[in-house]
Amino acid sequence: MIDSKQIPDDVLSVCRRLRQAGFEAYLVGGSVRDLLVGRSVGDFDVATNARPEEILGVFGARFSIPTGLQHGTVTVLVGEPPRQVEVTTFRGEGAYLDGRHPSVVTFGATLAEDLSRRDFTMNAIAYEPKAGAIIDLHQGQQDIARRLVRTVGDPMARFSEDGLRPMRAVRQATQLGFEVDATTLAAIPATLDAFRKVSAERVRDELLKLLLAPCPSHGIELMRQTGLLGEVLPELLATLECRQNRFHKHDVYQHSLATLDAVPAEPILRLAALLHDLGKPRTQTAQPEAPGEFAFFKHEYVGAEMVEAIAGRLRLSRAETELLVALVAHHMFFYTPDWTDGTVRRFVNRVQAERIASLFSLREADIASRGRGEDPACETRELRARIARVAAEDAALRVKDLAVNGADVMRVLGVGPGPQVGRVLNRLLERVLDDPALNQKDTLERLIPELASG
Repeated sequence: MIDSKQIPDDVLSVCRRLRQAGFEAYLVGGSVRDLLVGRSVGDFDVATNARPEEILGVFGARFSIPTGLQHGTVTVLVGEPPRQVEVTTFRGEGAYLDGRHPSVVTFGATLAEDLSRRDFTMNAIAYEPKAGAIIDLHQGQQDIARRLVRTVGDPMARFSEDGLRPMRAVRQATQLGFEVDATTLAAIPATLDAFRKVSAERVRDELLKLLLAPCPSHGIELMRQTGLLGEVLPELLATLECRQNRFHKHDVYQHSLATLDAVPAEPILRLAALLHDLGKPRTQTAQPEAPGEFAFFKHEYVGAEMVEAIAGRLRLSRAETELLVALVAHHMFFYTPDWTDGTVRRFVNRVQAERIASLFSLREADIASRGRGEDPACETRELRARIARVAAEDAALRVKDLAVNGADVMRVLGVGPGPQVGRVLNRLLERVLDDPALNQKDTLERLIPELASG
């Protein structure tokens, strides 16, 4: 059952205005599924027999945007602040010749035809809000009750039409805590050719959504079982059965999955958790003094190079790439109480202050996922306190925190822009990290000539 009170009035008003104009109007897709499952709904979609130009006529140019007229979609703006509701004409589709798009989209279809072209049964349910009627022609409610993701019709056909659908099946099952229907799951390996035609950006978006699920390791395992992992993150397969040592209960792959589940639900942090030990298979070295055990010298740096390449392949942004690489490169820090305050400041400078919280979350999850019952905060608790203390001292932790800048260096030395300016600023920062009291403009300017000649 659907409680109509969960549907915002401005969304209902879209359906109401279409009906008043003589057209049919139904809520469809993920919003109906989420209402039935009991999840909060982000976006509402409406399907109608009104053609795109008729939708524009009903709502007017001021409140409608022709976002996808060739596909029959108009974005309607309702409410205050404005909410975007996608209104799409019932449509039929021709053959998918490129594994991504239908060769032709036809309007004038019925609701039944429109629902039959959708991906999964749970997404092929419509709701008519005036009558409170649920239209379910493909047993979607039954599959929701069974907690199954199942394609509408032949899974081979559905996955061959749109190569992203296998990834969507895995992602939605992971988000909802469902399983993928056995026949649907079995069709994925046979349709990977279509998946390979999908853009890196679309794959990336599905992967990052999957990683935000309550138990993302379930999705990664489904990807491995179906061959999707080998297409998206083939480097991760080398961690399977990669043995470690007495400090770890699991192989690298299982440890990585456990770490993934243990970090907060932030997309790049979770991706870093999944990939943090990616360099271990390449650095695995047997320990003669401990038969059956292995060391992984500098695996974090090897892994950082690997994840940088992966970030490029997934078309991550520059900021996302830098964060991912930094988390993997620095996750093996080992704090001891004999660190000086200068060492603490250098650590913050190296990692960057805004990344410390994410790095500590990764480190704590890494320790907890060794499976040996260790205190996850054993290496971060005291360091957190010390970082807070040095931060409270308003100490300079980065070059831009210095009381002088590049212009000051050039003025004092009588030189123009060049590498020397940066070297001097970095040397000044080294002094200030050890002695924050030096961070005075006059004091630093007196040090500039000495550091320039050093």
